[in-house]
Amino acid sequence: MHPLLSSIFSTGFAFAVLRVMTPLLFPALGVAVSELVGSTNIALEGIMLVSAFTGVIVSSFTGSLFFALLAGLAAGIFMGAMLAYFHLKMKADIILAAIALGLFAMGMTTFLLFLFTGDKGSTSSMQSLVFPVFEIPVVKSIPILGEIFSGHNVLTYLALLFVPLFYVLMYKTPLGLRIRAVGQNPHAAESVGINVDKIKLYALMLSGMFGAFGGLYLSMGYVSWFSRDMTAGRGFIAIAAATLGGNRALGISLSSLLFGLVNTFAIYIASLNVPSELIQMIPYLVTLIALAVFAMRAQRSKNNIGEINKEKY
Repeated sequence: MHPLLSSIFSTGFAFAVLRVMTPLLFPALGVAVSELVGSTNIALEGIMLVSAFTGVIVSSFTGSLFFALLAGLAAGIFMGAMLAYFHLKMKADIILAAIALGLFAMGMTTFLLFLFTGDKGSTSSMQSLVFPVFEIPVVKSIPILGEIFSGHNVLTYLALLFVPLFYVLMYKTPLGLRIRAVGQNPHAAESVGINVDKIKLYALMLSGMFGAFGGLYLSMGYVSWFSRDMTAGRGFIAIAAATLGGNRALGISLSSLLFGLVNTFAIYIASLNVPSELIQMIPYLVTLIALAVFAMRAQRSKNNIGEINKEKY
C-alpha cells in the first residue's frame, strides 16, 4: 500500500480529523444560534481572531489559563454584543456590520500584535500557555478506540460536549424556545410578550461565546501562539457547516466532521509533489461544492412541494 494511503487509513489520521474539526465545530454552533434567531452572524472569523489573540496575550502576562479563558470568552461575547448593538440599536444591516467587525478585528489584532511583540507575524517570541490534553481513563487502554479518542486537548472534548448541550438549550429550555420563536416570526413572538431585541442580543452574545472557544482553541490548543489571520477562513467554513447541518446539533457535528476530514486530507497530501496553492484550495473547493449540492437539493424539494400544492388545487 502507498505510504500516503496507509497514513490516511490509520488511527493517527482519525485522531487528526477530530483535532482539525474542533475549530470548525465551535463557530458552526455559533452560526446556528444566530441563524435560529434570524440574525445570521458572519463575524465569527473576526470574533475568533480577537479571542485567540486575547487569550494568548492574557496568558502570557498573567501566567493563568483561567484568566486567559475568561478574557478570551469576554472578548468574543463583547464582539457579539457589538454586532447586536449596530444591528438592533443603530439599525445597520447585520451583514455589513459583521463585515465591518471582521475587518476591524483583522486590523486591530495585527496592530496590537506589533505593539506587544514588535512582530507583525506571530507571538512566538512570547511565553504563552496552552490548554492541557486529557487522557480518558478507560478508553485510552482500548486498542484503536483509545488512539483515536483519548489524548485530545480539553477544548476538543468540550466542543463534543457542546453538541448535546446545544440541542438541550435550543429545544428543551425557555430561552431556546424564544430564540426559535423570534427567528420564525418576530412579530408573533412580540405579540405574546417576548422582547425580540433582547432575545436577539442574547443569541448573538451566545454566538460570540461559541466563536471565542474556537479562537481560544486555535491559539492555545491547536498551536501555542497567535499568528496574523490564523483563522484562515474557518469562520466562513463554519457558516457552510451550519447550513449543511440544517442548524441542528447532529447535522452540524456531521458537517463539521466532513470539513475536518477534508482539511486533514489536505494536510496529509502536502507531502506529495503537488502545488501548495492547489492543496490550500481543497477545503474551500469542497465547501463550494457542498453548498452547491445543498442549494440544488433545497430547490428540488421546493419545486416538489410546489407541484404537490398544484395537484391539490
